[in-house]
Amino acid sequence: MNSWYTPEQMLAEIGAVVERYRPGEAVPSAPPPLPLETVSASIFASQATPRRSFLDGAALFPCRNVTMLSGDGGTGKSLLALQLAAAVVTGSKWLGIDVETGPVVYLSAEDDLDEMHIRLKDICAAENLSIGRMKTLELAVLAGRDAVLGTEAQKGGKVEMTPLFDRLRLKLARSRPRLLVLDNLADVFAGNENVRPLARQFVSALRGQAIEFDCVVLLLSHPSLSGINSGSGMSGNTAWNNSVRSRLYLLREKEKDGAELDPDNRLLQTMKSNYGPSGGQVPLRWQAGRFIRTDAPAAPGQNRGFLKAAWIEAKFLDLLRWHADKGLRLSPMKGPNYAPAVFARHPRAEGVTSRQFDRAMNVLLETARIEVETTGPPSKLRQLLRATPAPHDEDGRD
Repeated sequence: MNSWYTPEQMLAEIGAVVERYRPGEAVPSAPPPLPLETVSASIFASQATPRRSFLDGAALFPCRNVTMLSGDGGTGKSLLALQLAAAVVTGSKWLGIDVETGPVVYLSAEDDLDEMHIRLKDICAAENLSIGRMKTLELAVLAGRDAVLGTEAQKGGKVEMTPLFDRLRLKLARSRPRLLVLDNLADVFAGNENVRPLARQFVSALRGQAIEFDCVVLLLSHPSLSGINSGSGMSGNTAWNNSVRSRLYLLREKEKDGAELDPDNRLLQTMKSNYGPSGGQVPLRWQAGRFIRTDAPAAPGQNRGFLKAAWIEAKFLDLLRWHADKGLRLSPMKGPNYAPAVFARHPRAEGVTSRQFDRAMNVLLETARIEVETTGPPSKLRQLLRATPAPHDEDGRD
């Protein structure tokens, strides 16, 4: 006891202790630690081997894990992520790649609601999708507001999750999304990005949600200056790269001297993939409000010929819309305005031949993605091509 206590204070303190613990009762102590829970590997002998699952057919987005998509400001990573979200909720392809279908929660701390509206309308117009049917694409728009999910504790060295993180978890429990997009790291994490333990703890918290709700968490980020200069696209420190299971980097195509080749061209690089090949590149081009791929490589498990055909079909649709926007109507019948021949001569044909465009046209007609419109008087009927209007909601709104 402290030497400056008076006798009265000492007696009072002793009495308080006696009153709290009656004679014969043991003074409570902290419970002993329990052994770490383990699982015997022998149980695997009688169980079927599980298969790794991915959100996509190219094994870029492993399920129940966190994937990081980094890119310098203005490269279009938010647009690319929004394209992925639109593909998942509609069951369409993303950059020619099959993706699983399901709900999506998109937390945007960068773009406001008007910008999200504009971008989604552009994507739907270009991909022939109905925005009215994207009811399971839920947008949490926090631009200009507090979007922090995790911050550094006052004592330091530990991440504390915020009440907003708890609210997000409740939303995930209700919506059960296949994909959660967080745009972006600088807004949702308020700790020091250069501290390795903080980076690992924050990613671990996000992965906990991916495991609990069986979804993919896509975390968008800006690379550091050193990450840009080195071409690695890393953000902060290597702990971010080491903690996620997949990391993609969206960058501009540049010459060796740093000069930009084309302001509309991008490269999507696989910088890390724990469950698949890394080092791959997908060349992209911004066109009609969204990105399209300018190659036709086969993804793992996919047929190269099928992917190339899908790419040519997408190019046919783009060129058909390009001509329609300029008031030029083309025909499925051979002649001066025969669509496949006109497209093959276009600067954007990228080597696709008239015969290849003809095959694509027939597939698009069979799948009702384009249609033939008959116009003119009975004595001079004309058959012209047009893209099939996007499907409408039950109430007639697109």
